[in-house]
Order: sequence, then C-alpha cells, then structure tokens
Amino acid sequence: MEPRIDFSNETFVKFIKRLGNAGQVVHQSTVPAITQHMVMLRASQINGCGFCTDMHAKDAVAAGEDWVRLNLVAAWREATVFTEAERAALALAEEGTRLADAHEGVSDETWEQVRKHYDDEQIGALVSLVAVINAYNRLNVIARTPAGSYVAGSLG
Repeated sequence: MEPRIDFSNETFVKFIKRLGNAGQVVHQSTVPAITQHMVMLRASQINGCGFCTDMHAKDAVAAGEDWVRLNLVAAWREATVFTEAERAALALAEEGTRLADAHEGVSDETWEQVRKHYDDEQIGALVSLVAVINAYNRLNVIARTPAGSYVAGSLG
C-alpha cells in the first residue's frame, strides 16, 4: 500500500509539528505512560488506523507493557488484566472516539468512573489525549499511511 499524500509537504509538516507539541503536554502529565499507550491503541483500533495501532502497540511494549494485556485492549470489558483506573480510561477513549455513535457522547457512568480514578489535571490530559490521537488517526486513515514498519520510539 502506498500513502495517498507525502507527509513531508510544508502544510503537513507545520500541522503535525503543532499537533506533536500539543501531544507533549499530555505525555508529560501524571497519567501513567502505559495508560496513555492503551488509550491511544484503543482509539486507533476503533478508527481503523493501522499505522497508529502498530506504533502504539510497539511503543507500549518498549515502555514495559506485555503483549497479553495489549492483545486484550480490544476486548478490555471481558478481560481481567486491567485495573479499574485503566478500565475508566479505556471507556473514556471508546466513548470519546465514538461520538457520532451515541447521542450523549461520553456517558455519565463513564465520566463518574474517570472522576473516581483521576484528578482534574489527569482528566484534562486524558480528554486531550483522546482528541489528539483521533486527529492523528484521521490524518493517517485519510492518507492511507501503511502500517507494519514502525520502529518503537522512532517518532519520539
């Protein structure tokens, strides 16, 4: 598969650099790095972004996550390997990604679980993370960025 567009053009370079800067604010938050990887992985799975799914799975492993948990991210509701805090973050990622699928967006039940496990700064980071990864997913899906060749850590 060949990408539809060259991401090295001036407009994309400027936009992706700014999006990357926004993402850095989230990555420097106190939300555990593994939770961030799982949130990005789940949103990427939902959006069908092969490039981001590949990247976030590999980066999570490089950060110390094991493949069993990563393989179960897509079925987290039925899995017993996630903490309650991780489950709340995954629910937020799903509902925040599937806004068009539900008239209420993020449910009150999910929001209550997020509030139970994260402070205001962490919630701000999680909400921002869901927004940023959805933007990256859309760029890569629209451009048909191929997946499979990502090397862990190569994009920061």
